Amino acid sequence: MIEVEQLHARAGEFSIRDVTLTVPRGCYGVLMGRTGSGKTTLLEAICGLRQIVSGRIRIGGRDITHLKPGERGIGLVPQDLALFPTMTVREHLAFALEIRREPRQAIEDRVDELAGLLGIAHLLDRGTAGLSGGESQRIALGRALAFRPGVLLLDEPLSALDETTREEMHALLREVQRSTRVTTLHVTHSRAEARALAEKLFLVENATVREAALQELSA
Repeated sequence: MIEVEQLHARAGEFSIRDVTLTVPRGCYGVLMGRTGSGKTTLLEAICGLRQIVSGRIRIGGRDITHLKPGERGIGLVPQDLALFPTMTVREHLAFALEIRREPRQAIEDRVDELAGLLGIAHLLDRGTAGLSGGESQRIALGRALAFRPGVLLLDEPLSALDETTREEMHALLREVQRSTRVTTLHVTHSRAEARALAEKLFLVENATVREAALQELSA
């Protein structure tokens, strides 16, 4: 579960204020708003990457407001994916487990599991250069899920993809969520994306957030 209570967070001169939202455990939440409205600022505040002026953030009932990013148990897929050009796909999927010093066999088993779930087993020993947009998205998603986070945050993950690949990724994200039941908050400006994925909808308006009915996506 993601709980944000009366949050005031700052990104340079810009800030979001009085943000309160709840994404229930195992739910797929979608956060929509115009470019520059504060969507990414909120996501980064939840991750621990933005200054929090006041308010509270809880993950699974645990207050994480002032914890370091690595202590929050959150998987993040940033908009630019942040894939490492010197690492293979296998190394990307293993990365979060290796820094947590997981046993080697456990790492190998998890990498194989993720590769099967995401349909990228044939790419494991390749580098990231020359991969398609959809393949890169799958690798970034696998890296974020590798350590079995309680929460997954996605920042405009599909914005650079063509329509056919976006639809394939919609299906994949639904399958991943069904399989893992990870609580998810997905940032987008696309109504079609929100219609395809949202179980709970939030709109960023005037630097704050309100919960909206899914029916508003059809209005």
